[in-house]
Amino acid sequence: MTSETAMMPIEEYLAQGGMLTSPENVTPRYRAELLRLMSSFVDSELAGSAGFANAINWAPGITQRIAASRITLEKAANAEKVLDLMEDFGTDKARYNRAHDWAARMPRDAAIDACRQGGDMRLSVFHAPLVSWVDACVMNLLMGVATGIQLGELAQVSYSPLADVIRDIAPVEVRHKELGRVGLKDICATVQGRHEAEASVDYWLPRVAATFGVVGSERFERLNKMGLRHRTNKALLGEWTEAAKAELSALGLS
Repeated sequence: MTSETAMMPIEEYLAQGGMLTSPENVTPRYRAELLRLMSSFVDSELAGSAGFANAINWAPGITQRIAASRITLEKAANAEKVLDLMEDFGTDKARYNRAHDWAARMPRDAAIDACRQGGDMRLSVFHAPLVSWVDACVMNLLMGVATGIQLGELAQVSYSPLADVIRDIAPVEVRHKELGRVGLKDICATVQGRHEAEASVDYWLPRVAATFGVVGSERFERLNKMGLRHRTNKALLGEWTEAAKAELSALGLS
């Protein structure tokens, strides 16, 4: 903050696009909302990593096995980068990792719900189980597209240490999406594979869509004033819908 903005109420500073750089600068309300955002990312990455680990043994070949292993490893590493920032706010990193069963999933036919279940902050889609290599590739592609859009939003947050880390993480997540696309392209080369992929798409599309939250959420205005959100859930969902449609169309999937 400059000498001119130092005299400005922090709410006004943030509303005008100001950036905060350390835990000492933040208000209690800002701290709570920021930690909620970071926890959601960390928990989703840890749950995603744990859930994708099974796909390593489903992989049809060595190349695909390496890809699944990389995704499992790198998602956990991404979680650690943000968890390191949470340590600055007093989070016990070692205890946090042991706090939940990251591999836990709800039944496959559980109702679609944007609300989180259990005690962690993972996105709702990470409560749904993967059941096959085809399923893993479809979910990875569709959620990879969503993650890219969601990280684009998160990279603009007003807490600059988090924005910097997210910009480092984003290219890694793009690679994960690309690996899902490559795997799915091989699957769709056969009629049977395409049918299996289409059934999986039907399952995952609404569940990934739910990760964008409630359209018209009242929380958006509060977070927007803090510089922790910039685009509405509706706008992000709309972008994902079009991007996902393009990805599926290129693979011959509807």
